[in-house]
Amino acid sequence: MPILFHVEQVKFSLAGRKILKAWVRQVAEAEGKTIGDIACIFCSDSYLLSLNKSYLNHDYYTDVITFDYSNGNTIAGDIFVSVDRVRDNAVDYEVSFRSELCRVVIHGVLHLCGYHDSVEAERKIMRAKEDFYLKNLPLSSIEVELK
Repeated sequence: MPILFHVEQVKFSLAGRKILKAWVRQVAEAEGKTIGDIACIFCSDSYLLSLNKSYLNHDYYTDVITFDYSNGNTIAGDIFVSVDRVRDNAVDYEVSFRSELCRVVIHGVLHLCGYHDSVEAERKIMRAKEDFYLKNLPLSSIEVELK
């Protein structure tokens, strides 16, 4: 099944898509899941804010929203990533834009795998999983650019 990348309302480029797709597959397999259809949509703050308001009744900016269409052990869904939030978070956390972008993408994948982050204990588990899987990604093979 495909893992697709799209861009909405932001000037953004991503190279190394095959490596990123393979990494997402490895994470899913490590979590005992198979890949269904996954779309990762890189978008602007305003685009993601409108989704947040429309679908979740939240009136605030966020870095990622995941719509889960998984069925059993097959994960599927749409992962919307605000590249504006990722850029700001990278500065705040003193990490590269590329690293923070990959962290947010895998955060969405972990949601598809059944992880949650609504309480502190869940957030700690998610963060540990993100850190673990980021160590297995050849970050230098992924090129991202905000234009």
